[in-house]
Amino acid sequence: MARDLQELVDVAADLLGAPATLEDRDLHLVAYAAHGDTIDPIRMESILHRRATEAVRTRFERHGIARATGPVRIPADPSLGQLGRLCLPARWNNVTYGYLWLLDDQERITPAKAREAMPLCEQAGLLMARRARERDDFGWKVADLLSTHPGTRAQAADDLAEAGALDAPVSVAVLKTESPEPLNPWLLPHSVLTTVWQRDHVLLIPQAGNPRTTIERARRLLEERNATVRAGFCTPCPTLADVHEGWLRARVAARAAAPGETRDWTTLGALRLLRAADDGSLIQTIQTEGTSELLKNKDLAETARTFLDNAGSVQRTAKDLNIHRQTLYHRLARIEKLAGLSTSSGQDRLTLHLALTLAPHLTQEEEEAPT
Repeated sequence: MARDLQELVDVAADLLGAPATLEDRDLHLVAYAAHGDTIDPIRMESILHRRATEAVRTRFERHGIARATGPVRIPADPSLGQLGRLCLPARWNNVTYGYLWLLDDQERITPAKAREAMPLCEQAGLLMARRARERDDFGWKVADLLSTHPGTRAQAADDLAEAGALDAPVSVAVLKTESPEPLNPWLLPHSVLTTVWQRDHVLLIPQAGNPRTTIERARRLLEERNATVRAGFCTPCPTLADVHEGWLRARVAARAAAPGETRDWTTLGALRLLRAADDGSLIQTIQTEGTSELLKNKDLAETARTFLDNAGSVQRTAKDLNIHRQTLYHRLARIEKLAGLSTSSGQDRLTLHLALTLAPHLTQEEEEAPT
């Protein structure tokens, strides 16, 4: 029976008599063996946070590990508390997919013993190459699930189900950033599939998992690139055929989120209307000449929004805005006059509340200049 990556790390640790970890090319943790008392801060950081820091990666790569075809020894650095270690590249078809690291401060691992472990590294390289290929293939299938063509979506659903890559129901998450460079799939749970589609980072998360936990892990990975992240998710999608609609809803949730926030589609309330029509149609539907004028006055618009969010409570609104009640009454009178709506009318309050709630999330198209 073929060994998995964890078993290969355990076998290597036993063979070489040293604590071992396997990391990918970016020094993100893939598997690790038991360590006992032999550990240093760098190894502890890698295990606790499942990755080495950028400084550690830069320091180790100066020793040529990215180009190495055989063992590379990294000397100890007492100023950093760094133990000496041996790096064995995990390669397949002349491509490095990761590194097997052995803590070996006393240099007890002889060159002959290290060579004895290289076949294990080759097996690890093969497995990592296969996983990388599978993840890439599945990423394309996830993108097909989001296609506008029903036939393409149906074929992708069949292919993913046949491959056993994903079991429904699933949660669909969207993370929006300024620069949607793909996430490294090694850094997410193996059961999570991911792709980039229409500038969205899209994650399909099995229902057995906690979508918020996975989303927060993906958020941290993106924020490490100094990206601002808005996230949203929709759950559950009962079948893979429902993923397309789930993605559209998750997009709305991400659009409604503030920077650094995660929104759930089920909690959006009236903001779900953002899924129902394009921005131009919604603006024409919910905005009146009066509400458009009100939105130009930020103080009055905020007062009206707070008053309506508080179900018309003068006491709570005055407290939230830190103003006197008489000031609030004066502002409400100005709001009614400017908007042409009455705050004592349920229908008018609904019209005003919808306009104020949706306006921050709508893109006003600029009118074409006359020719």
